[in-house]
Amino acid sequence: MVANCSISNSETETPPPNYKNLWHLTNVSGGIAGVNENFELKTIIWSFNDVTQKLTVTNNNSDDVIQDGLDSGVYDYSILNANDSSYLVVNDNELGELTFSQTAMQINGNKMSEGEGADGFIYLFQLQVVLAD
Repeated sequence: MVANCSISNSETETPPPNYKNLWHLTNVSGGIAGVNENFELKTIIWSFNDVTQKLTVTNNNSDDVIQDGLDSGVYDYSILNANDSSYLVVNDNELGELTFSQTAMQINGNKMSEGEGADGFIYLFQLQVVLAD
């Protein structure tokens, strides 16, 4: 088959770089108290592994009073698709509706697969694409 032949030497070719997405938590708002907390990049980072369905959180926020989502650790996650929307589930707990733009992600805890509420948190993330290890 001519279309699938390669005349290059695969032993000398460098494999293409592998990238991963890092999601930096930049803002948490909402809740009963009406919080509105901003975070510097690299303070709280979420990294999703689609193959293993694991979420790795690196949380460097040292202020225990501030709402900042998940503690550092590795969590099981899945995406629940219902009602024409996607919802993030972490360790069997639905966190909220998941939406994306080109460089941002939002988890809206006021919009759940079973209906809407008013006291949930809204988490905003900024995307950073880096070379994988």
